[in-house]
Amino acid sequence: MNNSDYLIVGAGIIGMTIAWELKRNDPKAKILIIEKEDDAGRHSSGRNSGVLHSGFYYTADSLKAKFTAKGNSSMKSFCKENGIKVNSCQKVVVAKDESEVKVLHQLFERGKSNGVDVRIINSEELAQIDPNAKTTQIALHSPSTATVDPLEVCLGLKKKLCEMGVEFSFGTKYIARKNGVIKTSKGLFETKYFINAAGLYADKIAHEWGFGKKYTIIPFKGIYLKYTGQEPVVRTNIYPVPNLKNPFLGVHFTVTHDGHFKIGPTAIPAFWRENYSWSENFSLNEFFSILYYEAKLFMTNAFRFRDLAFEEMKKYSKIHFVDLARALVKKMDAKGFTDWGRPGIRAQLLNTETSELVQDFVIEGDAQSLHILNAVSPAFTCSFPFAEYIRNIVESKVRAR
Repeated sequence: MNNSDYLIVGAGIIGMTIAWELKRNDPKAKILIIEKEDDAGRHSSGRNSGVLHSGFYYTADSLKAKFTAKGNSSMKSFCKENGIKVNSCQKVVVAKDESEVKVLHQLFERGKSNGVDVRIINSEELAQIDPNAKTTQIALHSPSTATVDPLEVCLGLKKKLCEMGVEFSFGTKYIARKNGVIKTSKGLFETKYFINAAGLYADKIAHEWGFGKKYTIIPFKGIYLKYTGQEPVVRTNIYPVPNLKNPFLGVHFTVTHDGHFKIGPTAIPAFWRENYSWSENFSLNEFFSILYYEAKLFMTNAFRFRDLAFEEMKKYSKIHFVDLARALVKKMDAKGFTDWGRPGIRAQLLNTETSELVQDFVIEGDAQSLHILNAVSPAFTCSFPFAEYIRNIVESKVRAR
């Protein structure tokens, strides 16, 4: 029997930053992270865009708004202290027509409410930041947006946790909970407190513990198209004005940590949780379960899912994909976008009672366990202050028992 004070499922950025906070607060605590893969950051955490967001998209009453600006600063500090490169490439949001100018002002007001360094700029100021960016009347400028290599961050954090005495058990798949004991593919584990940070499988584990019953995860596949041409196209991250009714930000230019750039991502509905390719990690049970919910959303067109599905499937065409990005700039070498990047899967929580995508973090638990049910973008940016928030919840629940 493997015993611990805290057992965390999932060696992604959320599971590891929670371990970081717990260990810093109580150095004597025995913390174990179990992970079904062979190393940390193998799924969403290591496959995301690497953008450190600033926090102007989110309403002031949301947890995302509470943690993004602070998380941006905390992640930059962690990277600086551990020799991880940060590209301070900034970001602009541009408008394609006058109707989107109003939304830019709305995003500006959200940013100011959230304590974010953000400003409205005119076309002349935009040209100084990136001469190739194209907008209508004004743009939104975010100086604090930056990029990192997300996998490098995950592996760097794993290294620090090992130095602090946090234990990892890789290749260890959570199977079930029975009589207070955690059954895994590598035997039985006993813990004083259980934390579910399993990402794509967080809902399934939570259901077994009696939580998250009205939620299920719907996976969306995100793919970027990398630029391999000779002449640089952009200097900074260039984003379109988003549809604030859904959690996706649209096809945009991302400058990577090493100075290259890419366009994307897609938000293609996936048919099983690790549907990175048409055969990888296929699960028949997941296929039928997810297809049931996606078919229901398609038929009712809840949150415009049917329209989203049609639009996203068209992005498998490189020509269409590049055309969406072309609208953001004055000129572009379309032939320079040649290589699809490594796909990632976004674990997006669906409220099955309302047929709505949940846009904020969702946490449920009690004196024995805590379940991070929804930790979507910008969870990577938010991870350090979010983990501090989780640590406080865990400690209050443990004290109450």
